[in-house]
Amino acid sequence: MLIERLHLNIRTSSFAGMEDVEVQDSIRNFCIIAHIDHGKSTLADRLLEITGTVQKRKMKEQLLDKMDLERERGITIKLAPVRMEHKGVQLNLIDTPGHVDFSYEVSRSLQACEGALLIIDASQGIQAQTLANVYLAMEADLTIIPVLNKIDLPAADVPKATKEVMSLLGCAEDDILKISAKTGEGVETVLDAVIDTVPPPAGQAAGDTRALIFDSFYDEYRGVIVYVRVVDGKIAKGAKITMSATQARGDALEVGALSPDMKPFSSLQTGEIGYVVTNFHDTSEARVGDTIALSSENPAPLAGYKEVKPFVYAGMFPSSNEFYPQLKDAMDRLKLSDSALVYEPENSPVLGHGFRVGFLGLLHMDIIRSRVEREFSIDLIVTNPSTDYKVTLSTGEVLDITSASAVPPANKLEGIAEPWINGEIVVPKEYVGTVIQLVSSSRGLHKNVDYVDDQLALVSFEAPLANLLTDFYDKLKSQTAGYGTFSYELSGYKTEDLVRVDFYVADDIVEALSVMCHRSEAPKLGRDTVEKLKEIIPRQNFKVALQAAIGGRFIAREDLSAYRKDVTSGLYGGDVSRKKKVLAKQKKGKDRLKRFGKVDLPAEAFTVLLKRD
Repeated sequence: MLIERLHLNIRTSSFAGMEDVEVQDSIRNFCIIAHIDHGKSTLADRLLEITGTVQKRKMKEQLLDKMDLERERGITIKLAPVRMEHKGVQLNLIDTPGHVDFSYEVSRSLQACEGALLIIDASQGIQAQTLANVYLAMEADLTIIPVLNKIDLPAADVPKATKEVMSLLGCAEDDILKISAKTGEGVETVLDAVIDTVPPPAGQAAGDTRALIFDSFYDEYRGVIVYVRVVDGKIAKGAKITMSATQARGDALEVGALSPDMKPFSSLQTGEIGYVVTNFHDTSEARVGDTIALSSENPAPLAGYKEVKPFVYAGMFPSSNEFYPQLKDAMDRLKLSDSALVYEPENSPVLGHGFRVGFLGLLHMDIIRSRVEREFSIDLIVTNPSTDYKVTLSTGEVLDITSASAVPPANKLEGIAEPWINGEIVVPKEYVGTVIQLVSSSRGLHKNVDYVDDQLALVSFEAPLANLLTDFYDKLKSQTAGYGTFSYELSGYKTEDLVRVDFYVADDIVEALSVMCHRSEAPKLGRDTVEKLKEIIPRQNFKVALQAAIGGRFIAREDLSAYRKDVTSGLYGGDVSRKKKVLAKQKKGKDRLKRFGKVDLPAEAFTVLLKRD
């Protein structure tokens, strides 16, 4: 993915002289894409305000971010469509997340649009996720409008950022809009640019109805609600509809647009973006990427989307087994509004009944954990995150493993393959050497360095995903003074010399702590983990051995000393043999406790790898 490939034709569309003026010619579908915290949601707020979609007295920051978590963290988690009107043109905007964990939301938004506003922070310039989103927009063949935001900040370096954008997109300086979404300066020019340069939606208004589902969620009172882009034909209220992939049949109980609240209409026309309330009771019947058609027609389905595949897995267990039914209900409900969430039941001798849950990244995992604890009032124990592995047995059978505890014994294995990623780090050029060292320390392979401009470098590399899960991003930020930004995509699986490291507490294996790692990293990982466990696990009335092992061979050990009660304090005088007899009795009791005692592990022990450094 070289910078030289990124030559885009900015603002090439012109619609003057069109003879056949139809309703869809006055529609513009566009989305906002950017690196995290570059001002997407703030710009969406200003656009809603300028177009009069939302009255000033009802305006609030991050209006389209409806989750409490989105507001608290200041990030967008779910895409949000909204319809506006400006100068007689219908503008359908989709606000997208910026974090790499939610890039699948971005790719879905792009499929429903013809144009994209690419937002760049004037004080930070081009960042890793900026590049990743540009690649996505190129693949979707969208018209890109570059927008330089936050020009009002004292730290804004408009000439430098402008130069970076021109180098990246191959556009002229006049093509770059310079605005401040916070103050509203220059924001109206963004609306004019969308109307002038984004092409109207193509589609056959008289053809068979085809609508692409780009998001869906479950409403407890109304059933499954889907967000759609009507590609051909129209969907009227009360229409009989069929899902092309699942063949589920139902009714369009209500259709309309979001402004930003649901506003019903009699129908959704060709090119429009809106919602359809169905009578389905499970989102699996109306999957994201499926095509809605009328039951009386049978058109060819639209291309849809790739299936979302999680690549970070962790165990989720309730703090007490009595809350397992509530946790199951919580996971079922979250699945209805999050198509990327994958889970299956898991049973642990230590933690009891729970679920093995698949996520798109650590932030996705943190969001789901927070939602379960907050919305359903369940105390959770979350185990160390891991990725999935392809295990080849000596019989030739290949297994998909998402938990280290499920890996068969070494004598039954032929090989273990782990996922690798293609990554890109955008960083000031003085930190290139530091970044390459960091990549190497994570078993990564540096490929090449490109320069966006005189100051900014793009480091391309490949690395095993497992080594980037825990602290890679934190190390990148600390070693590049906060300037380094990181994006990645899965590239495939490679067979490596991987081993399963088990941990024993008081001679009992705790499978929830087991991890996979490269053989060369196992001794250090074992030592670091048992040292951290020694700090976390409370002392007992008997000595507790904490050990790390590969197969039957121990590679690290720490001992947690016992509490010592002074049992001789009540003795006064007499022969020393009395004292020895009491101490021997205490020792015998501790040996018995050691045989029959059980060590209760605190919740922090199961996320010890997240804090290992």
